[in-house]
Amino acid sequence: MNELELLGPRAYGEPCGSALLKAVAEDFQVDEVLDIPLAGEGEHLWLWVEKRELNTEEAAKRIARAAGVSLRLISYAGLKDRQALTRQWFSLHLPGKANPDLSAAEDANLSILKQVRHTRKLQRGAHAANGFTLRLTQLQADQALLNERLTQIAAQGIPNYYGLQRFGFEGGNVAHARHFAANKSLPEKRNVRSRVLSAARSYLFNQVLAERVAAGTWNQALLGDLLAFTDSRSFFAAGEAECSDPRLAILDLHPTGPLWGAGVSTAAGVAQVLEQQIGARESVLVDWLAEADMTHERRILRLPIGGLTWHYPEPDILQLEFVLPAGCFATVLVRELVDLLPAGQTDNPCVF
Repeated sequence: MNELELLGPRAYGEPCGSALLKAVAEDFQVDEVLDIPLAGEGEHLWLWVEKRELNTEEAAKRIARAAGVSLRLISYAGLKDRQALTRQWFSLHLPGKANPDLSAAEDANLSILKQVRHTRKLQRGAHAANGFTLRLTQLQADQALLNERLTQIAAQGIPNYYGLQRFGFEGGNVAHARHFAANKSLPEKRNVRSRVLSAARSYLFNQVLAERVAAGTWNQALLGDLLAFTDSRSFFAAGEAECSDPRLAILDLHPTGPLWGAGVSTAAGVAQVLEQQIGARESVLVDWLAEADMTHERRILRLPIGGLTWHYPEPDILQLEFVLPAGCFATVLVRELVDLLPAGQTDNPCVF
């Protein structure tokens, strides 16, 4: 499957040029934003960890080995990319135990920057947001056009697509999901099951969003839409009054799309028709998700870009800094700016 099939059309037209992302890990930096005051005592040891070219699961295994505990006692809020420089929290459940010596987990790719005790474990999805610093190198684009595009994005947001990394190489995770759905089965391994179910839901959501982008309604509230605030999982129906709510204009309130599972969408009007059309077209996946005990949820269609700033350290380098809600993809912002060159390509000629 190609990029357009997995994501959908861009909101702002053709890219302004091309660039390379992730020439080195430091070009893609992520800092987890966790708004939880830590008690300084308790049976859970929280670790603020910096890792380079190491994914979250690998880091958790290292920490478990060094601490001499089962991997199931290690918790983290979210998964972070391998090909990046990332900082995130982990927690270890150590009831009645002193802080272990974790030096064996550390090397050039992993550093433990802080250790704090707390009364509770770190839950999945507990982080509020992620802060990003991205460097696009080998930039071949008109700065004036880029600045205009970035100004638009800062004011209007972008379509909240799931990024390509959710779907695996050439959409392989979606293909695997279709295989299991056709056979009305699930993978035995928990991590594989989670991956293919997430890929299927994300793909279906992207299909709905792609239709809204093509129609120019991804950033508008339509009668019958289900609306949600940026940082809320609850939603409510859009009547005439809600469609003119001033919070839509300031990127605080947004239309949503479906994350399919058991349960019935309460969307009405044009939104309902669109969801029903895509649900009918992909009925095998939709039924499979419901039977897998996934719960119907909603995701905002429009993604506001928090604190977006940019500058050019060199004429051929664009540096971006911004904050996104948890579960959102920095690469969908880059996609609205430039085409990414294949990794390893040089001579000024990255999808990562």
